[in-house]
Amino acid sequence: MQSKKSYYGRPKRHNNGGRRPNNQQRRGPKKQTIHPSKFVNKAVKKLEVKPYEPQHAFVDFDVADQIKANVKHAGFIHPSAIQDQTIPIALTGKDVIGLANTGTGKTAAFLLPILQKLHKKPIRNSVLIMAPTRELAQQINEEFRKFSYDMRLYSTVVVGGVNIDRQIRELRRNPHVIIGTPGRLKDLLSRKALSLQSVHTFVLDEADRMCDMGFVHDIRHVASLLPTDRQTLCFSATMEPAVQAIIHDFMTSPEVVSVRTGVTSDHVEQDIVEAHDKVHKIELLEAMLKKDEFEKVMVFGETKYGVQRLAEKLTQLGVPSEAIHGNKSQSQRQRALKAFHRGDVKVLVATDVAARGLDINDVSHVINFDQPNSYDDYVHRIGRTGRGGKSGKAFTFVAPLHHR
Repeated sequence: MQSKKSYYGRPKRHNNGGRRPNNQQRRGPKKQTIHPSKFVNKAVKKLEVKPYEPQHAFVDFDVADQIKANVKHAGFIHPSAIQDQTIPIALTGKDVIGLANTGTGKTAAFLLPILQKLHKKPIRNSVLIMAPTRELAQQINEEFRKFSYDMRLYSTVVVGGVNIDRQIRELRRNPHVIIGTPGRLKDLLSRKALSLQSVHTFVLDEADRMCDMGFVHDIRHVASLLPTDRQTLCFSATMEPAVQAIIHDFMTSPEVVSVRTGVTSDHVEQDIVEAHDKVHKIELLEAMLKKDEFEKVMVFGETKYGVQRLAEKLTQLGVPSEAIHGNKSQSQRQRALKAFHRGDVKVLVATDVAARGLDINDVSHVINFDQPNSYDDYVHRIGRTGRGGKSGKAFTFVAPLHHR
């Protein structure tokens, strides 16, 4: 019988046939030392969030009847705060900065004004939407198709991890809307497979995430090739210096709409779980996930290999799980996300990069199986729960405190 230790103890082999030396266990940026107390927040104030009272209904917005019908069919009646305050401004053609927590309906806030503009003038290749991840780009595209039903408007998604030749063929069909990630957009521009001369609306979605992920130079390169006579809509959860610089350089007298309700970590109950080693962590994790209260859980791991193996192990232990990481193809990632959305699996195991920008509702718990590289990464991780004003819980595995 194979011992439990063999599960995580198997060393990774490298091209030279040897095992990784002990002093090279991790690649990438050096991990910050985060004191366990930073992972604890038990005195959570229950959010006394009064229901937002919108000034408009969706039928009040100055958009075409077909757009209103599509919005109604999607089940939207009253706009969220960011939608209610952003859409009327964006419809005038002004540049807009929308500051809002994740999960508050930012996508519809920029798609509806875009659709109205395209309804009036259906110019091909006239809308460019930039998002930080493949998953978010795909989600935006799905929303676009839902809201543009029966309007004869077309979109395409251009992201990494997918065959670029197929995307080039789709671009040759001249869609109205191009939705892409910064790296792939830059690649297509360098191949002269993408022209931005007709763009009259430029959207930066989750601008802070794109800056966090190191896309600042790619964003600047793409934006520098856009016509100066355009409308720019920038949405972000925070106004960090890199985002401010982008706004300063690429927007014209933007109107700021801020509906942020405080940082996520304020209303996420956080605690630590002491574990002796990885075998012990798996035992503890299995016990936690088999409790009824752990309804929809995201588990974060450090490496692509570790995340995949952990998801497989949990499934073997009777906890249906899917993994999402950089080695997965786009179709594999989409299948994993859909299974998690539908509730076919209760656990999604992810790396930090793979989880950036994901819009998943009703995550009950976040569990940090491996500690994050920085406290900023920690805040991003636990931000997957407690969204849209709801409360959430987060647990982080740490070494026994008396061993420190």
